[in-house]
Amino acid sequence: MIKPELIVCGSIAIDRIMTFDGKYRDLIQPDKLHTFSISMLLEKIELSRGGTGANIAYNLARLGEVPVLVGSVGEDGKDYIDDLAKQGVNIENVHVSKLSTASFNVINDAEDNQVGGFYAGAMADSQTLNLDKWAGKQVIVTVSAHDPIGMRKQVYQCKEFGLRLFYDVSQQVSNVPSEHLTAGINAAEIIIVNDYEMSLLSKKSGLAPGEIKQKVPVVVTTQGANGSIIQGKKIKSAINIGVAKPKVVLDPTGAGDAYRAGFLYGYSRGWELVKCGQLGATVASYVVEEYGSQLHYNKKEIKERYKNNFGEEIDILNGL
Repeated sequence: MIKPELIVCGSIAIDRIMTFDGKYRDLIQPDKLHTFSISMLLEKIELSRGGTGANIAYNLARLGEVPVLVGSVGEDGKDYIDDLAKQGVNIENVHVSKLSTASFNVINDAEDNQVGGFYAGAMADSQTLNLDKWAGKQVIVTVSAHDPIGMRKQVYQCKEFGLRLFYDVSQQVSNVPSEHLTAGINAAEIIIVNDYEMSLLSKKSGLAPGEIKQKVPVVVTTQGANGSIIQGKKIKSAINIGVAKPKVVLDPTGAGDAYRAGFLYGYSRGWELVKCGQLGATVASYVVEEYGSQLHYNKKEIKERYKNNFGEEIDILNGL
């Protein structure tokens, strides 16, 4: 098997992560949603480097991969991109925009629920980035959440150029038009969403979840603390993936991106799907232990935690 190169298209952002020690469900009055207005006292504010594309690429690099990041940043993000390069990310296809770097502003509650807002900034320039240089090559292209116009273009280019598509629409599912979601479903080799996003993807595409899973070879649905489930056209029986236990849970931001990186690392090497999911769960477990989306674990730690949680060795090269 020739291992495909991993191309990661997605946002590159500076995140503002805020937390409060309450629960959204205690603040929201269902009968007053027409005049919805809540305020909470924040316990903590952290500035953190993030963005779906950058997070996935970072975690792939921590595992020893050399991912190609395709995205756009402002002049204020140059140091960030240089640091990603030092980690092992290929940044040759990152565009520097005159606009400021994108920003995700999120408030987490005590149950790890999130309410966030995204400022696109330089991310809007990502629609100018092309995949034509990889036409006909052995690659897996991850189209993760960023500018909806850019996502549409990359989905259609994957189909046009015969590129394998890992469709990670995630939080942009509410912003991508229905016809483009359907195009992503039809072109994808893999789709990954959380359970809420699957419901919305189903509603907007007009396809029942079961129909989506009959069209796409591999569909991964993450379920937070309940692990994940892998289904799809090529899978006879659903594969349930448990969580890898973190030492402590402080911040869920970026855990889904880390899961994607672990899954992709194994999938691109032809691993069994259960091992891909378990590696994803293991990588994600490190991210929730600290504030921020990019943590400095090493492969030795990953191997040990994987074995402790899933009872077997995993084949990742030593070092970092």
